[in-house]
Amino acid sequence: MQAMMLRSFGDQYDFDLREVSVPTPKPGEVLIRVVGSSFNPIDNKIATLGSALGFAPELPAILGMDVSGVVVEAGCGFSRFQPGDAIYGCAGGLGNIPGALAEYMVVDERLMARAPENMELADAASLPLVSITAWLGLFAKAGIAPGETLLVQGGAGGVGHIATQLGVYAGAEVHATVSSDTKSMIVESLGAIPVNYRETDLVEYTQEVTDGDGFDVIYDTVGGANLDVSFPLAGIGGSVVTTVSRSTNDLSPLHAKSLSLHVVFMLLPLMTGQGRWQYGDILREITSLIEADELAVLLDESRFHFTEISQAHRYWATGEAMGKIVIDYSE
Repeated sequence: MQAMMLRSFGDQYDFDLREVSVPTPKPGEVLIRVVGSSFNPIDNKIATLGSALGFAPELPAILGMDVSGVVVEAGCGFSRFQPGDAIYGCAGGLGNIPGALAEYMVVDERLMARAPENMELADAASLPLVSITAWLGLFAKAGIAPGETLLVQGGAGGVGHIATQLGVYAGAEVHATVSSDTKSMIVESLGAIPVNYRETDLVEYTQEVTDGDGFDVIYDTVGGANLDVSFPLAGIGGSVVTTVSRSTNDLSPLHAKSLSLHVVFMLLPLMTGQGRWQYGDILREITSLIEADELAVLLDESRFHFTEISQAHRYWATGEAMGKIVIDYSE
């Protein structure tokens, strides 16, 4: 089979098309013919930073975390999937697990679920990482409940626009920060209330829209200094969820309000092997929401063939992408 192999780390995006052996599934795994993948910022960090991250694969490596495809063969023993099934998941591209940038991929079936029938299979690959991350933060960590107030920091981003919709689905009053009129329209279309942080004092805004109580839940998808910005916006006893916590922050505001700080490190089950079943369960819920038209994914207009992965990295680095970038495998 053909695969795009990363030969060296760095911003030169040194990928090379090579012929490699088709992998063989073990018990609990399935071999899929890859139909789609999608680009995530973490893919770029792995390609550029490499061993500095601690979970980058040894070179040469096949990257690509998100995947969708058709089951070709199951390993020996019982399997939930049959040949011909269309499935999707976030299943490799780090550590010792080869990723999706190849014609075939072996995946741990615990990480996978049946793909939504009402969207193109290649496009379904845009969902796993961002959907699982959003779900973990809102439901597994914060326990968002109907009637609560939710502020999503970065509401039009990859994780942010899914978290915004899941908050609306959960019955919360959802507000989301944006940086432009275009992103404001996106957030409005998702059923939430946009707030342009470049034009609005967020502390004053929070006091006004929550009657001085603060938000019950804040989902920070930005991190760094933005995490410090989030603390004053939370109400007493509230929850702050972040996906980016590799920073030094003053936690005294948490003590003052008895806040709970939750960190979502979505890649952990892929790295440790623990709790992988939860990701398949979450994706089954996501499939149901997609098929019920309760959830949608924002796709960028630009798509790339898997052999054009270097171009995809360079395009993402321009900052011009609006939505998930789909990687397809069509002829």
